[in-house]
Amino acid sequence: MADSKREIERKYEATDATRLPDLSRVAGVSAVDHLGVSELDAVYYDTEDLRLAADSLTLRRRTGGGDPGWHLKLPVATGIRDEIRAPLSDTLPPELAALIRSRVRNAPVVPVVRLRSARDVHHLSGPDGVLLAEVSVDRVRAERLHGGSADTARTARTAWTEIEAELADDGDPAFLDAVERRLRKAGVRPSASPSKLARALAETGPTRKPAGRRSRPRTAGDHVLAYVRHQITAIVALDPAVRRGLPDSVHRMRVATRRLRSAFRTYRKILDRTVTGPVADELKWLAAELGIDRDQEVLDERLRTRLDGLPRTLVLGPVRGRLRIWSVARRTGSRRRTVAVLDGSRYLTLLETLDALLADPPLLPAAAKPPGKALPRALHKDHRRLAHRIAHALELPPGPERDVALHEARKAAKRARYAAEAARPALGKPARKSAKRLKAVQGVLGDHQDSVVAREALRALAVQAQLSGEPSFTWGLLYGEEERTAAARERELPGVWAAAAGAEIRAARES
Repeated sequence: MADSKREIERKYEATDATRLPDLSRVAGVSAVDHLGVSELDAVYYDTEDLRLAADSLTLRRRTGGGDPGWHLKLPVATGIRDEIRAPLSDTLPPELAALIRSRVRNAPVVPVVRLRSARDVHHLSGPDGVLLAEVSVDRVRAERLHGGSADTARTARTAWTEIEAELADDGDPAFLDAVERRLRKAGVRPSASPSKLARALAETGPTRKPAGRRSRPRTAGDHVLAYVRHQITAIVALDPAVRRGLPDSVHRMRVATRRLRSAFRTYRKILDRTVTGPVADELKWLAAELGIDRDQEVLDERLRTRLDGLPRTLVLGPVRGRLRIWSVARRTGSRRRTVAVLDGSRYLTLLETLDALLADPPLLPAAAKPPGKALPRALHKDHRRLAHRIAHALELPPGPERDVALHEARKAAKRARYAAEAARPALGKPARKSAKRLKAVQGVLGDHQDSVVAREALRALAVQAQLSGEPSFTWGLLYGEEERTAAARERELPGVWAAAAGAEIRAARES
């Protein structure tokens, strides 16, 4: 079974002659314990074309030291990574293989680098004896591996010495600043390489040819493709987080699929719809599958918040227990289904298709036009669609038909907002203001739709309670609150939409 920890560390250049300064003089340090030297032997794995390294992921099998086993490190921010650990075994553990699947696809992972390190370890502790950080001097020998085996011929070697400062679990990151000040005062400087693997690859070559710095977007097609590329990157990068069940990961991945699909639909004059249409259909499928888990998460939070807001005297019967059992039952099934989707061949094929689309983008003649001409036209068309749907919904009497129409307006608002966000790098302030106003419209319509879904759930819970001989009073009370919320959002909509429409008119004039 794999476990995980947040790793916060900094690396520094050193030589064999480098000596650590007196770290007991670092603010907050009461003791420096020298633990001695340990020998570490790690083999790093990747695809032949180094897809993991290209995304700053590292996968290794290490022996020696205090934590032998398989380690997968996923980047979080500069100097911060999540390390997923699995017990030592001869083959890659399935739980780690799943976490790299969106990157490697069907390509095999093979040994690419072997690092053997002599690690001289020092523990820095505070006044209460609690560990603050581990500082080590690592003498590293690196060998580039070829042929898919750690025992095959090695064609390149390199060696270096570095200092590594790693924050203790739950430590204050500011403490590493204090350590760094002491090291800098002693003449030690930060490493130019983010990791040992990155340095080994750079010094033993060849590495995967970097994509390089992309030229500044100039045409309408450049801007749309930059947005498309960003969403595809987000989908791939969020895959491990969704599998791990990290907060908000399903929502963010679902939003990326929707933004990508909206870009295909809005900018159909720039990207050939005969090519993007089938891809959009698959993105719709993926968003729907992700929505099973995400929608239940949103609904659970809404119902719990509503219930927490009631006075205790109005909570009659085992309401919280029933809500908890109902929620767990629904989310357990949805969670399993989400992971099954990510493990399926259909999802893998979609990722391959998205890569192919970027490699050979289906640009139409309008893609060569200046963004100031081509992009606003697409935005105005989305605004007109939204205006029509809102007007139609508000003409209907309150009831299920109006609820459906407002939900359709909500989807149009999302599409218009995403289109404005995609155009923002090209159109600047007008697109930014338009996106902000459209987000407000989407928020009002979204809260209305969430109320519709919540009322359906509350009615079902009330029926279950009544059939079990429990009071249904509280469920009915919550149902009434949701009705009032929906009515308030319907009254609020015209004003919020008027502001968004005004922003669109101003944007049209400025463009």
